[in-house]
Amino acid sequence: MALVERVPETGPWAQLYGYSRAVAVGPLVLTSACTADVEARPHLKGDAAGQAREAFRTALDAMVHAGAGVSDVVRSRLYVTDPAHADPVGRVHGEFFGVVKPTATVVIVSGLFHPGQIVAVELEAFRAWRDID
Repeated sequence: MALVERVPETGPWAQLYGYSRAVAVGPLVLTSACTADVEARPHLKGDAAGQAREAFRTALDAMVHAGAGVSDVVRSRLYVTDPAHADPVGRVHGEFFGVVKPTATVVIVSGLFHPGQIVAVELEAFRAWRDID
């Protein structure tokens, strides 16, 4: 068993910038910031809730790949480009984590990497040692 496991990112920047979608270190699983693909899904431009749903799904898929699930999430960070997006993004956070109730932080940022992206999320999970293969 490797103490550190990496979930590869398949996007074009991962190899160039040298990052993984998620990294599991012992019982901890951490995701990179996840966003919506607004180029492939232009209907999501300006839709904070829609972008949040896609970003959470991407982050949670990486978590599952690393052996953690929704109930293991202990911390979330939500990055939005406008304070007005905090409420719709927070409500989507509640859809995914309303029962789990991880810690959460909302950060207002001046912009994200791609034009049209208005939401990014990061997740951290703790999976029990007994669940690690």
